[in-house]
Amino acid sequence: MNVFEHFTRQEWSQLYYDGEIEAELIADLDELVAVNDRLTQADIDEIYQPLIQYIDIFVQKFKRFELAKLNFFAEDKSNLPPFIIGISGSVAVGKSTVARVLQELLQRAYPAKTVEMMTTDGFLYSNRELKRRGISNRKGFPESYDMVALLDFMSAVKTQSGPVSYPIYSHDIYDVIPGKKRTIEAVDILIVEGINTFQLPQNQQIYVSDFIDFGIYVDADPLNIKKWYIQRFHMHLKHAQDNPDSYYYPMTFRSQEDLDNYANEVWYTVNMTNLVQYIEPTRDRADLVLHKGDKHLIDELYIRKY
Repeated sequence: MNVFEHFTRQEWSQLYYDGEIEAELIADLDELVAVNDRLTQADIDEIYQPLIQYIDIFVQKFKRFELAKLNFFAEDKSNLPPFIIGISGSVAVGKSTVARVLQELLQRAYPAKTVEMMTTDGFLYSNRELKRRGISNRKGFPESYDMVALLDFMSAVKTQSGPVSYPIYSHDIYDVIPGKKRTIEAVDILIVEGINTFQLPQNQQIYVSDFIDFGIYVDADPLNIKKWYIQRFHMHLKHAQDNPDSYYYPMTFRSQEDLDNYANEVWYTVNMTNLVQYIEPTRDRADLVLHKGDKHLIDELYIRKY
């Protein structure tokens, strides 16, 4: 972490710049919180208020640069590419909550702009394709993603003025939804969230992060992440009890001991291994590291020095 400057939560909460935007009070925080995560108005005031202002510095710099470039080439100045925010980190660390809060606050900060968010989960190969390739037990690892398609999507978002579509993943069925896509049109700010956001694809010369203008890595002690993952697993089971279509429904008939053993095995053989080998090594590519302590509380922040 030598390339980062460290801030405690208290130190960060005192930061402010003379800009025109600020975070606002959100009436229903529960709508923004992912499964087994947490969010309070104190988080908005102490973490996200300075963060929105810090991101605005990058947004304004990006706008000035892109306008100058368009002017240099005598091109249409209304055709600015979107500002892309990338969010990475382990499974169950709370990336989705960060992404949702940022989307909500950025949309309020820039009411004239369109702010969208998406997850890279849709670029996972389908369960059928993973089985055909013999890598069902490697789901979430780099080789389980169609990285060529993800890179094509990122390139299209940055370079095309028309609509761009991407596949949708469902955690209920634990698979990509066949034939279902979401379309992004005329986006000004796009938040891309996923464990592979900063990773280098196999046999490719560019990173997904090459398209990202501001990168955030959500960090925590692996023991805490394991605890959160297992808690989230049991919450999925609870929600699946009356839903036969859920991937987790057949598991609801297993004993508590079997379920605990299964969750522990998945954590250590899949998620922890993936975190140590492929996700955490990308942390230094971020512009900002949000560190979470116990109970999902953001207690430290690290800002890239250059």
